[in-house]
Amino acid sequence: MRQHDDSRRGVDDPAAESAGRGASRRSFLAAGTATATALLASGTPAALAAPRTGAATRTGTGSAVRALSTFAAVPAATSDTVTVPAGFRAAPLARWGDGLSPASPRWRPAGGGAAAQALQVGSHHHGVEFLPRAAGHKGLLVVTHESADETAGQVPGEVAMAAQGVTVVAVAAAGSDGAWRTAGSRFNRRLTADTRVTPAGPAAERLTGAGGPALRGVLAPGATGTTPWGTVLLAERNANACFGTDSPAWRRGENERRYGLAAGGLGSPWHTADARFDLADRRAVPEAFGWIVELDPDAPDSVPVKRTALGRFWHGAATVTETHDGRAVVYSTDAEDGEYLYRFVSSRPWRTLRAQGRSPLDHGTLAVARLADDGFGRWLPLAFGQGPLTAANGWRDQADVLVRARLAADALGATGLAGPEGVAVDPHSGSVYLALAGSSGPAGCTDCAEDTGSAGKRSARHSPYGRVLRWREGTDGSDGAAEDTFRWEEFLTGGAAELTEHGRFACPKGVGFTAEGLLWISTGIPAHDLGGPDPVHRAVGNNALLAADPRTGTVRRFLTAPRGAEVTGVSASADGHTLFVNIQHPGQGTAASADRPRAVGNWPDHEPGGRPRSATVAVRVPAGPEAAAGQ
Repeated sequence: MRQHDDSRRGVDDPAAESAGRGASRRSFLAAGTATATALLASGTPAALAAPRTGAATRTGTGSAVRALSTFAAVPAATSDTVTVPAGFRAAPLARWGDGLSPASPRWRPAGGGAAAQALQVGSHHHGVEFLPRAAGHKGLLVVTHESADETAGQVPGEVAMAAQGVTVVAVAAAGSDGAWRTAGSRFNRRLTADTRVTPAGPAAERLTGAGGPALRGVLAPGATGTTPWGTVLLAERNANACFGTDSPAWRRGENERRYGLAAGGLGSPWHTADARFDLADRRAVPEAFGWIVELDPDAPDSVPVKRTALGRFWHGAATVTETHDGRAVVYSTDAEDGEYLYRFVSSRPWRTLRAQGRSPLDHGTLAVARLADDGFGRWLPLAFGQGPLTAANGWRDQADVLVRARLAADALGATGLAGPEGVAVDPHSGSVYLALAGSSGPAGCTDCAEDTGSAGKRSARHSPYGRVLRWREGTDGSDGAAEDTFRWEEFLTGGAAELTEHGRFACPKGVGFTAEGLLWISTGIPAHDLGGPDPVHRAVGNNALLAADPRTGTVRRFLTAPRGAEVTGVSASADGHTLFVNIQHPGQGTAASADRPRAVGNWPDHEPGGRPRSATVAVRVPAGPEAAAGQ
C-alpha cells in the first residue's frame, strides 16, 4: 500500500479516508489497465497475488454488484448515441475541449490554437483511471489522449502536440441529480508534447544524451495502469506517427524500419512545426518515445518519469500486479499486428526497493513471450549477454537491448500475435487475459507479420475478428512470476457463431475486471469497417463494451458507442456505482474530414455547427428502478 502524507490535499482532501483509498483504487481493473485487487485464491500456486487489502469485498458490493451482474444485454446499434441497459444512466464527462479551470478558453469547434488546447481536456480519449477522494464521490480522472483530430486551417502538429497527451481533472458527483461533473482543482494538469519529462533506468543516458538536459514530451499515450504505491503508468504508443521529413537525403535503416519510422509518418507528422520530429534533423530523438511513463497525480508539480527498464516499443498495455512475495509485475504488449507480449518482474519486493530509495520499475527483468501450439508458453529474458543478445551479435549493452526491444525480441524468437492490445488479471483466480484485436492480413493469412521489416519474426496467429487468450503463470507449482513458463488457451473468439446475438463482438482491444468478477471487453473495429459489407461487422454494429463471465464464457453487450467511435478505457468509482468509459474519435470514418466534421456523426453535443468530440462517459448503476437513457 502507498503511504500517504496527510499534508497533501486532493480535490477537497486527498487524504480523506486514506485507509480505504488504496483499496478502492484497485477495486476496478480498467480496460487494458488492470491492477489486481484482492488476495488471489489460496491453493493456486501459479496465481499472481495483489496487495492483500480485501478490496473486492469492501467496494463495488451491494446493489452495484447485483446490477452489473444481472443487467439485460443491449442489442447491436448503429445510431449516433451511447446506449446502456434499462435502469442505467449515461452522460458525457470531460469532453475534448472542456476547460480545466475558470480561466480556460471556451471550446471552439473550429479550433482555438495550441495555447488554448493546452488548458483544455485533450482529444482521442484512450486510457482512464479514477482516483477516488472523499468516500468516492469526488476524485481525479487521469485520461490519456492517443491522437488528435484535424481542424481545418491548422498547421500540421501545431495544435495536435497540445491535444494529445494526458489530462488530469477533478470530478465530483454532486447536485440533486447526483451527476458527475468536472471541477477546478490545483491537481488539474495537462501533459503534452512539450511537458518536461525525465528518463530513468538502464537506458536513461541514451535518452538524455540524445535529447539534452531538457527532455520533453509524452507522445501518443494509450493504456494506463496503477501501481501498488499509487502512481499511474502511461503507455506511449504510435509515436512513430509524429515523425517525418521532407528531406530526400534521409534514408531508413533497419531500426527505423522495424519501428515504423518513415518520411510520411502515418499521414500527419509534426516535423514542419517542430524540428524534434524531423527525421533528417540532428535534434530528432525517436528513441525518447515509446516508453511507459510513470506519473504521480497527487503531485501536480512532479516531473513524469520514463521507465526504460520496461522496454521501448508501441505499448498497448501497462497492467500492474504483484507476486506472492511482493515483487512488482508489469504486463505490456506491442500494439501492432504481428508484434509481441511482454512481462517485467522487479528484482526484489517493491516495498524493499522503495525503502532503499529505488524504483521497482528500474530494477528487474523484461521478458517476451513465446507461445507453443501445445498450450505451453515461455518467457524469454531480454538480457544483454544472454542467448543471441551479445556483443558478438552487435548488441552494445542492456540499454541497447531496451532501446531496440523489438529487434531483441525478434532475435529471441518471440511469437508474433494478431494485434496484441490490453491485458487484465483476474482478481479471484489469478488468470491473465490478453485481447488480440485481430490480423489485418487477408483471410487465411498464415504469415501476417511478413511485412514488418524483420526476417526473423515468427508468423502472427491469424484471426480476422480477434480473440481473447488467457494463461496461468508457472507450471510446476511454484510462484508463477518466479518461473519462465506458463499455460495458455483461447478463451473467446471474435465473430464466433456460438456467441449469442447480444454477445457477438469483433476486434477486442481492452480487457479488465470489476470486483464481482466480470471480464469487460471493449472493442475497436476500425471506422472504415463499421457497418461495412462484412457479415460479422454488420451484425455487431457500432463498437461496444461487453461483459464476459470467465467461468462460462457467456458474453453480454453492455454499452454501444456512437457512430465511428471506439470504446477504449474503463474505470469505476470507489463504491462501484459509476463506470467511467472512454469514447474515442466519434464521427470518424472514410467520409469524415477536417472540412466536413459532421459527415459521419456529431456526438455528444449534436449541435448544428459543432463537431464530434471524444469524451469520458459516466455510466451510473441504478440504486433502484430508473428509466434507461441513451445519450
